[in-house]
Amino acid sequence: MSSAGQDPEKGRTPRKEGPIRIAVVGQGYFAQASILPAFGEAPDCELVALFSDDSTKLDVLKAKYDVPHALAYDQYDEFLRSGAADAVYIALPNDKHCDFTVRAAAAGVHVLCEKPMAVTSEECERMIAACAEANVKLMIAYRLHFEEGNMAAVELVQGGKLGEPRFITAAFSQQVTDDNTRTEAKQGDGPLYDIGIYCINAIRYLFRAEPTHVTAIAASRPDDERFREIDEQLTATLLFGGGRIATFVCSFGATKTGWYEVLGTDGRLRVDPAFTTSEPLRYELTVDGKAKTKKFRQRDQVAGELQYFASCVLNDQAPEPSGEEGLADVRILEAIAEAARTGERAAVRAVPRDDRPSSAQVQKRPTHGKAPLVNVQPPSRH
Repeated sequence: MSSAGQDPEKGRTPRKEGPIRIAVVGQGYFAQASILPAFGEAPDCELVALFSDDSTKLDVLKAKYDVPHALAYDQYDEFLRSGAADAVYIALPNDKHCDFTVRAAAAGVHVLCEKPMAVTSEECERMIAACAEANVKLMIAYRLHFEEGNMAAVELVQGGKLGEPRFITAAFSQQVTDDNTRTEAKQGDGPLYDIGIYCINAIRYLFRAEPTHVTAIAASRPDDERFREIDEQLTATLLFGGGRIATFVCSFGATKTGWYEVLGTDGRLRVDPAFTTSEPLRYELTVDGKAKTKKFRQRDQVAGELQYFASCVLNDQAPEPSGEEGLADVRILEAIAEAARTGERAAVRAVPRDDRPSSAQVQKRPTHGKAPLVNVQPPSRH
């Protein structure tokens, strides 16, 4: 298979055949546990390169997954210019997303980037502009947009099963480990950016709308060393048009949970678990006092995400979730952080969104076995 051609004015020529050659940039826990093994269930994707500054990770993972290239970060630009990859999957810390995306775009390489898209909305805007100028695809890795249980919840809410949806509550928590990098005071770390974004994104796709204002409170235990530099937990309230309200709590210091409830004029929908990759998702729908439950088969959410991304590249289609979807969440994260800091209600600079996730995007890919971990540990205690 020949390499895709490149025009410095227009970016790469759209591929007409697969697989799409992808380099995974960053070999942290999520990359090793979920991204690398997902390639086995994404037939239109080929893992061609790994990037890390840990030589042990590179040696072991290169052999395990039979990857042609295993490189340090300082070889990133040269490798991308070589034409050996069509796309990158950026799984680096949040503060590096913008830089590595802009550099990939400059080389005419498509980008799949982990969420949150970046630390600031200005960085998100730079990423969008760079990819548009280079005519390369930019997709943000919202794996739940391709997951059957969450998209079934969207259909129930939007189909009127609950009557008119009035408020949403959500929670996502875990006991973060003492030595995890997410306890460091780098901008873009902490529970809000790391797991609160799941609640925000779910609220937005369930209401099919953008919030206008937010309030928030952050809190920490003074005697827990994990929270010397970051907040332990945060709660936020989001105001939507039509008098609708959503609230969520995210925490790095509470037992593991991840769920949401939608309350309407006529019924209630609870999805629990809602955000995990490690167990089947389940919902309970209650209308007129009668409850109905449904459990969904566990799938490889990342494999579905990869396969969808590849189809967008192969068919020259704009991916959704797009950079604008990522920007919308980051603007809300910024408003919540401001509200928590000032104690005042903060306005959201909303990004108009016509495209919303739906069941049409659902991907059903078999789960993989337990992946080997090299020089990384799970981020939570259990």
